[in-house]
Order: sequence, then structure tokens, then C-alpha cells
Amino acid sequence: MPKLIFEQIAHNLLKGKKGIIFGALDDKSIAWRTALRCVEEGAEIVLTNAPIALRMGEINKLAETCKAPVIPADVTNMDDLANLFNKSMEHFGGKIDFVHHSVAMGMNIRKGRSYTDLDYDFNHKTFDISAMSLHRVLQTAYKLDALNEWASVIALSYIASQRVFPDYGEMADAKALLESIARSFGYHYGTHKKVRVNTISQSPVKTTAGGGVKGFDGFMSYAEKMSPLGNATADECASYAVAMFSDLTKMVTMQNLFHDGGFSFTGVSKPVIDQMEK
Repeated sequence: MPKLIFEQIAHNLLKGKKGIIFGALDDKSIAWRTALRCVEEGAEIVLTNAPIALRMGEINKLAETCKAPVIPADVTNMDDLANLFNKSMEHFGGKIDFVHHSVAMGMNIRKGRSYTDLDYDFNHKTFDISAMSLHRVLQTAYKLDALNEWASVIALSYIASQRVFPDYGEMADAKALLESIARSFGYHYGTHKKVRVNTISQSPVKTTAGGGVKGFDGFMSYAEKMSPLGNATADECASYAVAMFSDLTKMVTMQNLFHDGGFSFTGVSKPVIDQMEK
């Protein structure tokens, strides 16, 4: 059986906590790395993804490593989400302490359509899967009273929600909506039950999904040169998620948290200038 990562620096930050991880497809995905990291820090988890993704991916390998059940759920289907939370609570014997939302699909991007030539049926599906799914997840948990007090919910975002990256297309709008939902629902869940909701705006990572964006390799190189600390890796993002799920960050909510090596606040860097002057 594969060994878990980060064994040498585990601190049991999530000992006794129980969580649901959405979106682990293969070992390149941030959700996959987060699942491993959460278990390494003492958590028990349930894994979930859309039925088609379960057929295409390798999630059963992850489930075996993490000793976690896999419960299929289409994030656009409210019955599926209710079933997911109910079965997860049955499995854990109680309520849930954290949720990791790592779900996105740019339908127009997949079909090769530019931002100025959107198919609006595809666009609606993009928003439903990539952004409104967070609202559906939160609303389902809220109505079922599925989360413990001081539970933590994280969704993955990207700086294109706030800056223009031409080839990111409709996904920029979807991420902006995702961040707005985290703020708005974060207020209601916070006042209702002290549940915190945040987004992590992560460096570009060459996942199976991210690699489908036009010009992705060039942009990863650019981001690396622009970021004082370099690009944050998927494993580093997983560690940040662990910190956000832990009790060390109990008073952080409704935030879009940049985890990008400083890219988001760098106007220009010397490596980029040097490259342009060649």
C-alpha cells in the first residue's frame, strides 16, 4: 500500500476531525493531495466525485490509501448531495468538521469556444458545476444541520476572478461567483453556527483539468518568474487547506486567501523584466 506523504512533519492538527473531500480525480489533483494530507494529520474522510469522474479517475486507489469510503454525488443534483451528507454522517457517527470543494468544469473552454463566442447553455452548466455547486453544498449542509460548530469549508479559486487572463474565459466569471458565494454564505453560516467559509486562490498547478487551458505551460512559467516565492505546489496547497481546517484558524471566514507565492501583489519582477529585455 502506498505510504502517505509528509509523514515526517505531521502534527495531528486534524486529529478527531471528520471531513468530505470533493473532486479528487488522480494524483495530480489538489483534492487528491489534500485528502492524503488531511489523513496524515489525523482526520477521517469521505471521498466524493461525480459518477462519470469516478469511472474516469483513480479514486479507488486513494480510497484504499486513506481508508475512506467513496460516495458518488453529482454536485448539480440536490438529492445526490443530501444522500452524500446523510451517508457521511452515518459513516462518521456524527456531524462533519470540514469540507473541501475542488470542483470545476469550463464547458466552453472544453469545446474550444472563446469568451466572445460563448454558448450560453454551456455557460450555464459551467456556472452550475464550478460555482453554484458550492451554494448547493452549503445549503444542503445547512438544512440538514450536517456541520459541527466551527466547521471549516474551503473552495479552490484562482486570481483570474479579479484580473484578466484572456484564455481563462468563462471560468474567470465562475470563480468570481464562487468567491461571492463564499462571502455571502459565510456570513449566514457564521451567524447561524460559527461555520467558516473561505476560498483559496491558488497558484497555477498542472492538474488534469488545469492542463486543458490554452497556453497553460507558458503561463505557469510566467507565474513562476513573477512570484517572489515561486508557484505554490499542489502539496503546499494541501498543507494550507489543513491549516484552514484546523482550530488554528477559527476566526478566519469570508476571505479569498491568496496562496500563490506573492504573485497576486507583484506588479513586475526582475526575472520578467530580464526576459523581456533579451
